[in-house]
Amino acid sequence: MADAKIGFYYKNVCEDVIGEEHGITPQQFDEMAQETAAATEEVNRHREEGLIPYRDLPYNEAYPKQVKEAAKAICGSCENFVVLGIGGSALGNIALQTALNPYLYNLDPKQRKGPRLFVFDNVDPMQFGSFLDWIGGGLDKTIFNVISKSGRTAETAAQFLIIRQMLLDRLGPEGYKKQIVATTDAQAGTLRTITDAAGFHSLEVPDGVGGRFSVLSPVGLLSAAVCGIDIDALLAGARAMDRRVSEGDFFANPAAVNAAIQVHYYYRGKPISVMMPYSYALKDLSDWYRQLWAESLGKCRDLDGREVFVGPTPVKALGTTDQHSQVQLYREGPNDKVYTFLQTEHFGRDLEIGSCPPEAPELGYLAGSGMGKLLNSEKLATEYALVKDRRPCLTVLFDRICPETIGQFIYLYEVTTSIAGVLFHINAYDQPAVELGKEATFALMGRAGYEELAEKIKPFTCPDQKFVI
Repeated sequence: MADAKIGFYYKNVCEDVIGEEHGITPQQFDEMAQETAAATEEVNRHREEGLIPYRDLPYNEAYPKQVKEAAKAICGSCENFVVLGIGGSALGNIALQTALNPYLYNLDPKQRKGPRLFVFDNVDPMQFGSFLDWIGGGLDKTIFNVISKSGRTAETAAQFLIIRQMLLDRLGPEGYKKQIVATTDAQAGTLRTITDAAGFHSLEVPDGVGGRFSVLSPVGLLSAAVCGIDIDALLAGARAMDRRVSEGDFFANPAAVNAAIQVHYYYRGKPISVMMPYSYALKDLSDWYRQLWAESLGKCRDLDGREVFVGPTPVKALGTTDQHSQVQLYREGPNDKVYTFLQTEHFGRDLEIGSCPPEAPELGYLAGSGMGKLLNSEKLATEYALVKDRRPCLTVLFDRICPETIGQFIYLYEVTTSIAGVLFHINAYDQPAVELGKEATFALMGRAGYEELAEKIKPFTCPDQKFVI
């Protein structure tokens, strides 16, 4: 499928479609082109200077080789592959699995090309406990992939410590060593220390690549390869998109146009960015996108240290499900959103809708049509309704959903994020606001060195009963 491609369609944000009040004029596009061409050049320069190493992940030959060797060893005797991670260590894994493997992958051995996959990106004891009850005597056929650059992330560390104890108790030190693969920093950190001491097989979290940009590294590639996804095609798709998003011509660069439109509308009173896939396979790309967009672009200070409090709010929706839960708001509520549809031209299969019963001739319009036609008609109908109400709409159009196009999509949105960061004049690669919540968790859990913070938190630990009704 070397010719598989995604396209970025933006006509429905133009003035002649949605009107002058909410649309973008040709003159505005020309102004955006000039500003964004400079931003694209700056992002390309950052790449040449080695400041954004995620850009080079699709070209790294060592990582896929190491991943495929690890996957081959794992698949020999593994029935269950379990990812322990959170945020960027989980969302990309989930998105790849949902997009590129069948819906019933875990349940139907005939649809499965590898072990079952479970990704635990939370510490809900009911959820995790239910899984542990089920896995029971199958620990010796289960591989746990612990993903954390530092090893100090509380959620992943807690999951790991529970699994560690189970493995030691039931399989002993040798079983503990054999059933864990660590994806972590190559040189330092708590998980690296544990890995070296226990002798785990390990893969590398690349230096300088934040979790939300790491899906095309061993962080996301291992679970994909273990579950039969063609990671070479995934990376080839990313390389194909790299050529397009490095383009200096604004109108030939989908990342530049996307970033410019999103930033333009942010400053025109539309700070909410809705992503709405019309394919179940694409639904978890929205979760991956939400972290990428929110953590990268939500910043209180710009690069000059000035308070700016910028950041578009990403929202996920799913067609057609959310036509029945959100579109009422989207059409008649405040016009403060930009909508991005994900649509696939060719589904991997289609189902013919059956004939209607004679007592319900009003359903005859459906009979004999394909379900895929219905889904895409629903997308076009929703887009038409939004455009009629002057709501700006974009579409990412997939020829088909396959590793190449998913790789293109991931890379498109990563580079879109980088260009938007330059346009907002903020650092798109740090996440300082995440730290206080982490530190407060340490304090509440009694970690040494956080006693002073624990005292500050005390007033919040017990609800004031005067305000409980």
